[in-house]
Amino acid sequence: MTRGHFIALALLAACALLLPLATDDSYILSLMIFSGINAIVAIGLCILMGSAGQVSLGQAGFYGIGAYASAILSQLFGLPVVAAICGAAVLSAAAAVILAVPSLRLKGHYLAVATLGFGEIVYIFLNEFGPGGPSGFGDIPPFSAFGVVITESRHFAWLVWSVLILLIIFSLNMLNARPGRALRALHGSETASSAVGLDVVALKIKVFVLSAIYASIAGSLYAHYVSFISPSSFALFYSVLLLMMVVLGGITTVWGGVVGAVLITLLPEPLKAFEELDVLVYGMILTLSLLFLRRGIVPMITERFSSYRENRSA
Repeated sequence: MTRGHFIALALLAACALLLPLATDDSYILSLMIFSGINAIVAIGLCILMGSAGQVSLGQAGFYGIGAYASAILSQLFGLPVVAAICGAAVLSAAAAVILAVPSLRLKGHYLAVATLGFGEIVYIFLNEFGPGGPSGFGDIPPFSAFGVVITESRHFAWLVWSVLILLIIFSLNMLNARPGRALRALHGSETASSAVGLDVVALKIKVFVLSAIYASIAGSLYAHYVSFISPSSFALFYSVLLLMMVVLGGITTVWGGVVGAVLITLLPEPLKAFEELDVLVYGMILTLSLLFLRRGIVPMITERFSSYRENRSA
């Protein structure tokens, strides 16, 4: 990692530590928790789409699998929560392989449609066969590990952002190492990647699995925080929100996923005045981002800062 990454991580860790100490407002803490959960899914999508160039509109499906699998394993089968989260991640990884294998020959819009169909299949399955059906089910156990049960919002906020920071560190190290270079080569040209000896098929499967595990972990944390889940939380609209997050923040960088997730999670607060028109406003924001912020907020700020430093040194 570069010096800039270390500074950004230090600032993020300081904010994650101090903000819960600065307020007792459960609503503010819940916004912080949901921002962290969304950021976990978003950075997985940044790796999949921004680094590997594999389009996906089905992340809500993996998010839902993680939430339902972890809830069922912990509530109905009595597994420890950490074991349930790991089991849910394995199940999501298996689902990612099932999705990736038949989709390997698809590219661009065709791949997007295939992943969109996968997300809808998961939603319909949860709606028809999930516990409680469309009404959902509750009494999901709170997160617990090593005999410590986390029930307070402040403690759960620290948990979520600690997981997020660990995943950011892992993602940055991976992208700056050989696997990251292989993903960028895949994004540039599959033919050239094959020519230099990369196993394109295995690489695609691995990146799909990795992004699915990120989404699964986030879904599990969501389930054990809210203690009640229903299929409506994992519908197509959530996949669209995730796409907005990474486009707005910057799809080519992990930090773009974090920034976009925080902004989109907090956005409903000023949009409350629009009531049922909020979906239209979301669409306008995505459209304007594609028109005027094609690379996203984080790459734009990074370029401006680099230009400023170069001008000063000159």
